Amino acid sequence: SVFFVCLAVELGTDMLELDCHMTKDEQVVVSHDANLRRSSGIDGKICNMSYSELPPYLGKLGVTFQRECFCEGGEDKRIPLLRDVFEAFPNTPVNIDIKINNDTLIKKVSELVIKYDREHLTVWGNASNQIVKKCYKENPRIPVLFSFPRVLQLLGLFYTGLLPFVPLKEQFLEIPMPSIITKLRDPNKLTRTQRFIAWLADTLLMRKALFDHLTARGIQVYIWVLNDEEDFQRAFDLGATGVMTDFPTKLKDFMDRNSISNPQ
Repeated sequence: SVFFVCLAVELGTDMLELDCHMTKDEQVVVSHDANLRRSSGIDGKICNMSYSELPPYLGKLGVTFQRECFCEGGEDKRIPLLRDVFEAFPNTPVNIDIKINNDTLIKKVSELVIKYDREHLTVWGNASNQIVKKCYKENPRIPVLFSFPRVLQLLGLFYTGLLPFVPLKEQFLEIPMPSIITKLRDPNKLTRTQRFIAWLADTLLMRKALFDHLTARGIQVYIWVLNDEEDFQRAFDLGATGVMTDFPTKLKDFMDRNSISNPQ
């Protein structure tokens, strides 16, 4: 279950990004989807099953965000517990997306982070501002992500010139590069409105001055999900701390060839 994570860490990946759900018997598991259909072929929700009832992963899984790309894992098809990841990679930073607004899940993730002495190696949150607020309240020592509403507030402060005067509790900004929509979908099938929205979002979000300001304040900026070298280059030219990718080998090769150092 941690086969691909092992490969990523071995080649020098600096941070792992994963998503957490909770089983019926309150075990914290690593899974993007709440429903198991896509990953296991079984139509059922994780929250309705105990951990022992969870089906194994399919032998062949599609890679998110990349068209017509699949991967095959190792022998262990078990859906991993979060503690499995913490035990297997004790020194690797982990970015945790709390996928459901559940107080018990948030509390249990915090307890695991404390148990494995990972408050300095963990960042957590979600696009939901409500979830991020709960995370911060549960354990303010674990850095939090900007939620989607807070990204909008951040942009408002930036474009009005007020950002330098406003304190920020978040320590990580993770945003998409809107221009990659043309690589995920056929550009000819995008409507004029969709193209305009993508252009506008890209123009507003991808700002070097914003990234430089946040970096100077100790806030790390990561751009996702980039899988092409031209997008890697653009992200680093804009001053991003790092890139989130489906293909860490490709990113590592690019960084080595261009003498781009890993973030500290």
